[in-house]
Amino acid sequence: MADRTASQSVPTWDPRSAEVQADQIKAYDALRRRCPVAHSDFLHSSLLCHADVVCVLRDPATFSSQASSHLNVPNGMDPPQHTAWRRLIEPYFDAQALATFEPGCRTIVRELVDSLPDSAELEWMDFARDCTMRMLCAFMGWPDTLHEPLRDWVRKNHAATLAQDRAAMADIAFEFDAHIRTQLALRRADGLAGTDVTTRLARERIDCRPLSDAEIVSIVRNWTVGELSTMAACVGILARYLASHPELLASLRADPAGLPAAIDEILRMDAPLIANRRVVREPVEIGGARFEPGDRLSLLWASANRDEAVFGDPDEFRPERDPSLNLLYGAGIHVCPGAPLARLQLRIVMEALLAQVRSLEIVPGKAPVRALYPTGGYSSLPLRIERE
Repeated sequence: MADRTASQSVPTWDPRSAEVQADQIKAYDALRRRCPVAHSDFLHSSLLCHADVVCVLRDPATFSSQASSHLNVPNGMDPPQHTAWRRLIEPYFDAQALATFEPGCRTIVRELVDSLPDSAELEWMDFARDCTMRMLCAFMGWPDTLHEPLRDWVRKNHAATLAQDRAAMADIAFEFDAHIRTQLALRRADGLAGTDVTTRLARERIDCRPLSDAEIVSIVRNWTVGELSTMAACVGILARYLASHPELLASLRADPAGLPAAIDEILRMDAPLIANRRVVREPVEIGGARFEPGDRLSLLWASANRDEAVFGDPDEFRPERDPSLNLLYGAGIHVCPGAPLARLQLRIVMEALLAQVRSLEIVPGKAPVRALYPTGGYSSLPLRIERE
């Protein structure tokens, strides 16, 4: 395949088709079993196999993260620029930062779980989104008045991304920027005297200069989109799995120490985030296809993390698996810096639920509805809960 471009050498598919969007996980499984690479106008050349995705993640010199024309700190940066920004960001998710945040996070989650009915049918994704929103705003130091505007923003952002409506995406980005710039202005008016995360970002310096508002907004956008979209998806995916596996729910209730490994394994099977992007820098062959500089790639986490060559039966629940194989939080230099926070929040949510909820059941006649790209999980998840 040395003399053919990626689009010529791989099969084509439509990731926005009704069949794919009805169940992205099932569709990616079928596609991976046919070919390691597939091309579409929407996702360009998609890598479906674990080994190929890991190869890209481990080689930032060949596969650049500068896949957007917009500032993207630090996700859209390559070394050495990326290195300095990661050094600045990582302390926000270190053990000391999480220990400071944990008591307040537990209070938020406990209050929300306490508010659940004792026995009722409910739309679980409402709980998941509310829980995620409250945890995010508490972490950032934002007021409750931002909950509904941000919830509305996430809905619009997902719709515009799926439709590839560039004008709407630009308007939505401007709307988000305005929310963050308002929070920065309020803190500067107060002399940057606070200790919350947003105030700390406003005081940061890099290369002996203060961060610009655009850089802060970019950092916060990455944290916010990841938190509001993927974390809510995670809470839904975990509840759906436990509702379908009551024996596991009972086992984890009896021994919550198994939660961290169980959470990561469930989210390996059912990805909360579908894909990420790279741009080829040097001529290279991967997945049996030839790529040239400038070719764009999509790394399909939702496929790679279910690759039979690595995991055998992708639906077999084996929490004892080698955790280094799980690409839930990525790998390489761009491994998610917020992974420790995400793991803490998910453990707190599941611990609170298991302590109070005796059973979760899918409501007969009300099938869960899968979420649309770029989010995994569910857009609607009717569940019946029974509390102690």
